Amino acid sequence: MASNSTTRSVVVIGGGPAGLMAAETVAGAAAPGEVEVVVHDRMPSPARKFLIAGRGGLNLTHSEGLGDDLGAFLSRYDASGASGSIAAAVRAFPPAALVAWAQRLGQDVFTGSSGRIFPKAMKASPLLRAWLRRLDGQGVRLVARHRWLGWTDDGALLFRTDAGDEETVRADATVLALGGASWPRLGSDAAWVAPLAQRGIAIAPLVPSNAGFDVAWSQVMRERFAGQPVKGVALTHGNRRLRGEFMVTQHGVEGGAIYALSAAMREAIATTGKARLYIDLKPDWTERVLVARLAERAMQQRPGESLTNALRKAAGLSPVAIGLMREAAGNVMPATPDGLARLAKGVLIRLVGVRPIDRAISTAGGVKLEEVDDTFMLRRLPGVFVAGEMLDWEAPTGGYLLQASFATGRAAGLGALAWVRRAAA
Repeated sequence: MASNSTTRSVVVIGGGPAGLMAAETVAGAAAPGEVEVVVHDRMPSPARKFLIAGRGGLNLTHSEGLGDDLGAFLSRYDASGASGSIAAAVRAFPPAALVAWAQRLGQDVFTGSSGRIFPKAMKASPLLRAWLRRLDGQGVRLVARHRWLGWTDDGALLFRTDAGDEETVRADATVLALGGASWPRLGSDAAWVAPLAQRGIAIAPLVPSNAGFDVAWSQVMRERFAGQPVKGVALTHGNRRLRGEFMVTQHGVEGGAIYALSAAMREAIATTGKARLYIDLKPDWTERVLVARLAERAMQQRPGESLTNALRKAAGLSPVAIGLMREAAGNVMPATPDGLARLAKGVLIRLVGVRPIDRAISTAGGVKLEEVDDTFMLRRLPGVFVAGEMLDWEAPTGGYLLQASFATGRAAGLGALAWVRRAAA
């Protein structure tokens, strides 16, 4: 594979953000002729999930991490990601560095009202085209339609082509960046679990993350309100409360605020078979204020006026919000302002299941972090590095997922380059 006896080879398997960043890092930091970098991907073209996810607005990172103190930003990751190697990778390549990287590709960015950072083009394709041009200029070679199967008995990388042929490739260092188990039609199908497990690598079970949840809605709720957003609310699960919005679906609920609480709610369902989610429909009003508004409206209520109309006028509640109140009350609404206010400030939704993993935005679980060293090299497989969603960390949407994928890809790339240099010394 190497072009001459002194050129070393780095093979990156997986053409998503983590893999492409690893390839760029190696090629960009290596001296001319020092390292040959090849990216193998099983899809016809690289970064398919990245492209699809970026159609409606590519959320690169979050402005929460633009300052010198990354504490708040890193707190959005689960316990495994908020410290140790994931945190170190993000600190070494923080949001400001990712923004600068995008700008060097000619992609200006802006910060939305939620603090999320997007390319001004609001989609992934211009950035990806510019990125692939840069990689081509660095001499990185892309090999499509090659599914990685593992290793041969003598340590070569084994691939299968779309034609069914098997090919072997030898590398001085390998970076695995094969994604999780969500979006399998775009390449993330977790087929890598078996070959790594056969080598003794400890892998936490892959489960849905940033996924919707099932609710046993009534027929009325499904027929009237599925597809409608619930905005300006506060959600509470356990001891965590956050502001945001979500969507009522045929199956239950999904959306940004749901995703931010998904890890704890998923664990509750796994443990007890259900999770309790409380919704404050008027988080800017105290219960006392809401009672007063409802009482005032009750005094003004005309004969025959519906409760829905009274709630809409007194509290500004949308039809879907009132539908949630009815659902939680078993369609028997409280008769007093006090009862209505208590209900609106704490609508209880019982979650009974998590949507399937192939419907999730991302996955939790993967290669346990104790299996990799500070350079993201597998301790049991010297010269093999792991990056991105394959690793066992979890984060909500909002830029945190891509940030860690880019950062761990860069860290693994630096580790691979350092490895081949030591081997050549």
